[in-house]
Amino acid sequence: MKVLVVSGIWPPDVGGPASHGPDVAAFLTARGHDVRAIVAADGPPAAQPYPVDWVSRRLPKGVVHGVAAAAIARRARRADVVYTTGMFARTALACTAVRAPFVLKLTGDPAFERARWRGAVGGGVEEFQGGGTAPLLRRLRDVTVRGAAHVICPSEFLKELAVAWGAHAVTVLPNPAPAVPQLDRRPHDGVVLAFAGRFGPQKALDVLFAAVARVPEVRLRVAGAGVLDTQLPPNGELLGALPREQVLRLFADSDASVLSSSWENFPHTVVESLAVGTPVIGTRVGGVPEVVEDGVNGLLVPPGDVDALAGAIRRFAAEPELRARLRDAAAPSVARFAPDVVYGELERILQACAR
Repeated sequence: MKVLVVSGIWPPDVGGPASHGPDVAAFLTARGHDVRAIVAADGPPAAQPYPVDWVSRRLPKGVVHGVAAAAIARRARRADVVYTTGMFARTALACTAVRAPFVLKLTGDPAFERARWRGAVGGGVEEFQGGGTAPLLRRLRDVTVRGAAHVICPSEFLKELAVAWGAHAVTVLPNPAPAVPQLDRRPHDGVVLAFAGRFGPQKALDVLFAAVARVPEVRLRVAGAGVLDTQLPPNGELLGALPREQVLRLFADSDASVLSSSWENFPHTVVESLAVGTPVIGTRVGGVPEVVEDGVNGLLVPPGDVDALAGAIRRFAAEPELRARLRDAAAPSVARFAPDVVYGELERILQACAR
């Protein structure tokens, strides 16, 4: 099977979506499929066992969209199926033009995320569904989703949204737990928390930093890329962008990872943290409660509530027995997300959609 993988971010970009495309491409290549990738990047991507074409993000906005759509169309013409994790509208346009089937991997509501990043809307993704703001973005999202041969969602939460947008076939396929090496937790003093992700409004880092500042006995280590527009707390440390291997090490060396997001679908970092045996203190948003069970492998609080998040952190720091119990349950709780199982199901979907 000839598969074209399309992604809007790619290593050295950071974040779960940046690692997903290469992981899928590597899996399919190892399974004997003819894989090619086309990505948006700031510079030439690192060499892979399969060809990786790239479109420069430094091109003017309108130009980069046209160049990307044309490049995707050229490659899609010779592919049996296209798997897209980004550049959705451009992929849909290109595949429609050359009559190539495409499978779309959703990680959120693209209309809401664009509107939110532009400052056109506030609140969370649930509130956005019932409003009339950003009608053009909504229409573009719906047309794109309806044109897909199949839609992959990592959570039941997002599946319900995709069905409402008109998706014809939707499968819930969780983000896989990473294949991690044995990472022994290195000793440290006190309680250490870790955050890793792309900085932006979605992550609500102002809420996290305010909560951590109220619990001075803990330390927070922050890894990520983007514009950090809120002040780090006195007990915080900024590490900058880290490659995935170092993020896993960061989680393994921490007592808990923290997630203060105001909206989420199924964050990769939650699965990665649990996979290395580190519980999660997070917000009860989107698909997070489908992975983190309050009091079992982590603690959950309402989004946007500094008091509740500070209280959960304080409780976690004060109760060694709670920390041990949550840690013991962390890795077993994501055993069902083994990469071979998840990517094997994705392979079957791609084969079923291939022309």
